[in-house]
Amino acid sequence: MAMVDIQVPDIGDFDEVTVIELLVKPGDTIKADQSLLTVESDKASMEIPSSHAGVVSSIKVKLGDKVKQGSVVLTLEVADAAGAAVAAAATAQASTTAAAPTSTPVNVPVSAPLGAPASVPAASGAIEVRVPDIGDFKDVTVIEVLVKVGDSIKAEQSLVTVESDKASMEIPSSSAGVLKDLKVKLGDVVNIGDLLAVLEGTAASAVAPAPAAAAAVAAPAQAASAPQTVRVESASVPAHEPTLAPTGSLPHASPSVRKFARELGVPLAEVKGAGPKGRITLDDVQAFTKAVMDGSARTQAQAAKAPAPSAGSGVGLDLLPWPKVDFAKFGAVERKDMSRIKKISGANLHRNWVMIPHVFNHDDADITELENFRVLMNKENEKAGIKITMLAFLIKASVAALKKFPEFNASLDGDQLVLKKYYNVAFAADTPNGLVVPVIKDADKKGVVQISQEMGELAKKARDGKLGPADMQGACFTISSLGGIGGRYFTPIINAPEVAILGVCKSQMEPVWDGKAFQPRLMLPLSLSWDHRVIDGASAARFNAYLGQILADFRRVLL
Repeated sequence: MAMVDIQVPDIGDFDEVTVIELLVKPGDTIKADQSLLTVESDKASMEIPSSHAGVVSSIKVKLGDKVKQGSVVLTLEVADAAGAAVAAAATAQASTTAAAPTSTPVNVPVSAPLGAPASVPAASGAIEVRVPDIGDFKDVTVIEVLVKVGDSIKAEQSLVTVESDKASMEIPSSSAGVLKDLKVKLGDVVNIGDLLAVLEGTAASAVAPAPAAAAAVAAPAQAASAPQTVRVESASVPAHEPTLAPTGSLPHASPSVRKFARELGVPLAEVKGAGPKGRITLDDVQAFTKAVMDGSARTQAQAAKAPAPSAGSGVGLDLLPWPKVDFAKFGAVERKDMSRIKKISGANLHRNWVMIPHVFNHDDADITELENFRVLMNKENEKAGIKITMLAFLIKASVAALKKFPEFNASLDGDQLVLKKYYNVAFAADTPNGLVVPVIKDADKKGVVQISQEMGELAKKARDGKLGPADMQGACFTISSLGGIGGRYFTPIINAPEVAILGVCKSQMEPVWDGKAFQPRLMLPLSLSWDHRVIDGASAARFNAYLGQILADFRRVLL
């Protein structure tokens, strides 16, 4: 193992920028190009990526610190000496670049398209305002429009805010006038030279700013060995006051936080930021989401539609408020934090239970012959160390049922039903920190023995806390088995965006009438939960009955 110092790459002409968010902590395992911290100038925020993969040993900066090119932000423990040698070379190169004199770049005016001269003669009438040179980044998204038609625009006034995957920046106007026409809207993708707006008035000469007034906004490149810079002209506005939240309608958050909020559908304008200067962090977005899910908070849209609550009424579903109880006055108590897994799964299960119209079918499957076959197979595979469980047979049987009833192998996407042509089956695994749900991929292409092997490997990873996101994604159908514990029937919650889940309890010998006498048969309780928006009662009954037939005579899997 070797220690590597990670430095701030080229951030353009700004001498110093402020650290406003730390995205990692000591002990975290990070990948190359993963964002480490967010810094901010007066016109843009940007994320600083790591040049190497490894484990964070120590962080050299804190919130509010000023950094510049070459500043060490953290120390990374890399895997081998070769990695350290590469890092040392990169550090030396960064130091040389920082020490070498550089010429001040001349920025193309906002109104000039790529390749146009650096100055535009004074003119009256219509003035076109275009996207300036923003470096190597293409297809940046308009995330805020700061003006409207009819506004009087000053030279260097910001018109729109655009965002790449690593930086957000404001595009200013090079001329003064009245905004006659706005050519972009929220969500539009723009590139250098694209027309943003048309002004009406007299345009002063748009000359490239002097070195003393020019400012560049830098966005770290994906490749740390050759950092790329995003540059736009900077308006003459004061830097943010550290003790105040930024003004304007744009929520104060980094690009990665904005992207995270968009993926969850969280309206950032309604999230209260707990970071420096009221900045919204990932934790703030997660806390807002949890509050909405558990009913302790409503979005502004929900609040606007809902009638004014009467005294004593609840929120969300208009339930009574959750009781506040001082448990300690009745006796001794102990408090402990819920595990991370339970926090995450709890919010998801609550959402699924509230939003999915669950219906439940219960049935019994005769697995007498299948259990005898399973015992025989385990004896034959004993030397190979392979143990075949009943759950492996259930996964294979479920695939056959999903093929026969394709609506069970589907997901809702708005008003469309997505019918999947692959068969990935998840199974609930019990761990000391809570339930996790690893996935057997392409179960239709694997035999029972291979499925058993993969289940054993995934279950071990789950117990050791080493399951990765890829191990728990892509499921079409889930099986939750309590067979090793007991019970008769239960009602498992559907794992969205799936439309059904199978619950299995402990099998037991029962007297079953064969038409002449009662025979001892091993019966397996089945509990099927299904989404009534996609599946009707007749289909669910047929699915459960067919699954029972397969388990009673596993040769049906071949049909």
